[in-house]
Amino acid sequence: MAGFLGSSDEKPEPMNDKPASAPNALRRFLDGDVWHSFCKSPVAMLAALIAFVCIFCALFADVVAPHNPFDLASLELMDSRLPPSWMEGGSRNYLLGTDDQGRDLLSALMYGARISLFVGLASVLLSMLIGVSLGLLAGFVGGKVDAFIMRICDVMLSFPSILVALLIDGVGRAMFPNAHDSLAFMVLILAISLTGWVQYARTVRGSTMVERNKEYVQAARVIGVSKGRIMARHVLPNVLGPVLVLATIQVAAAIITEATLSFLGVGVPPTSPSLGTLIRVGNDFLFSGEWWITIWPGTMLVLIALSVNLLGDWLRDALNPRLR
Repeated sequence: MAGFLGSSDEKPEPMNDKPASAPNALRRFLDGDVWHSFCKSPVAMLAALIAFVCIFCALFADVVAPHNPFDLASLELMDSRLPPSWMEGGSRNYLLGTDDQGRDLLSALMYGARISLFVGLASVLLSMLIGVSLGLLAGFVGGKVDAFIMRICDVMLSFPSILVALLIDGVGRAMFPNAHDSLAFMVLILAISLTGWVQYARTVRGSTMVERNKEYVQAARVIGVSKGRIMARHVLPNVLGPVLVLATIQVAAAIITEATLSFLGVGVPPTSPSLGTLIRVGNDFLFSGEWWITIWPGTMLVLIALSVNLLGDWLRDALNPRLR
């Protein structure tokens, strides 16, 4: 019998009950609807390519730029106001020409785009922090808190954003006339942020008012979860979709606002010119024939703003199932 039934000392082979490993985050993203929508949209791919090139050149301007336009020792006034290299009188050393101080415009565009992108992204992040916090509080708590915050939003919307930014920037410069350049950057970022948080607050408030009446919020309240934890851990992740779309679009608006303030002479310090400052400098020579001094910075500004806006439009459609 033992020969037929087998030896009792034989141990059965262990079964591999370990579940299959879950796909990593990158694989889930590549298999998701957002990446599929991106691959099917030539406009989104072209906008992403333009935005990537502009951001890459701005971040690595020290390596990519052929010259350092802000190194006074390397400037040559004899090379000032040279046309692009393909025009008569141009130089191979300056592909897009030079400005009135002999600075290479291609290099100046890269360094100027870095400053514009920094101010735009920083102001959008600060606007998101203020607007999302106040909108979440107003939508979840309601009552007098909601009414008070919304009245502040109504007051802020009654003033043009450029006017508010000019006022704050002017007050900051009057209070700190001899301030360091870093403080001037902070004043500019604060001026743009205080005019951009309203959109985030109103958007998050509307989404929060919908989410606070759903079952998962009621269940969290029943088991004794605090209001702050419910807002931070449960409601906030479900209202961030519209915020991300709005932030993508607002980046372009913030960059244009910074360029407008710099064009008016109340933006970034003259020692660190942005795209708006370069446009303002070139505007003085536009009617004298040196069109390239203002056209190239303007073209760079349009490319950045247009590509970011197109990406924002695509992201809105990709995250909204009704628009697919």
